[in-house]
Amino acid sequence: MVSSVFADRPQKKLFLFDVDGTLSLARQSASDEMAEALRDLRKKAVIGFVGGSDLAKISEQLSVNGRNALDDFDYGFAENGLTAYKLGKQLASQSFIKFLGEEKYKKLANFVLHYIADLDIPIKRIAERLEFQAYDQVHGIRAAFVKVLQEKFADYGLTFAIGGQISFDVFPHGWDKTYALKHVEDEGFEEIHFFGDKTYEGGNDHEIFTDPRTIGHSVKDPDDTLRILREHFL
Repeated sequence: MVSSVFADRPQKKLFLFDVDGTLSLARQSASDEMAEALRDLRKKAVIGFVGGSDLAKISEQLSVNGRNALDDFDYGFAENGLTAYKLGKQLASQSFIKFLGEEKYKKLANFVLHYIADLDIPIKRIAERLEFQAYDQVHGIRAAFVKVLQEKFADYGLTFAIGGQISFDVFPHGWDKTYALKHVEDEGFEEIHFFGDKTYEGGNDHEIFTDPRTIGHSVKDPDDTLRILREHFL
């Protein structure tokens, strides 16, 4: 049976959404149209976001028209669920640095910074996100970077996955987006739907998309998310 706090929802279902490329364009605010669709969906079922970024960055994108993102979602999962909220109240959290240890964290961070500094690419300014994205699609900069990290830090117990528009995620094995499911596994939902754009193997939505506990929906962009919601759930 679904938790009594969600007894007002006609459907005993949970809808989880990736952020970048799913609810909004990378590092941009979600549209009014998306916010309205999510409000309509929330009248029927329970909704939540699950992103790899920290809560501050996710909130920037999902706080439409000055609203608090945590007020507009039943669940908020930042950093793959290591930081978690239910109905605006924080749940138990985990720390990546505490897991890895200060010494290993410094070695990893220093290696990443040196690797990026030594990259021989024509585009390095953060303002040129779209140009880098296009360049990366042709030259596979992030894929090569991830491969190097997997080899260099094979004994660290970490997973490296491409995510967002120009970034990649780093997290301990098992701390991918399926970690968020730990927070809802006792809620008794009949179905858990997940929407994400990086659902291919090596993408940071892949594990939760293919998890047997979820019904996965692969989207191309926020417009595609809206299309699926309107055609099947609204």
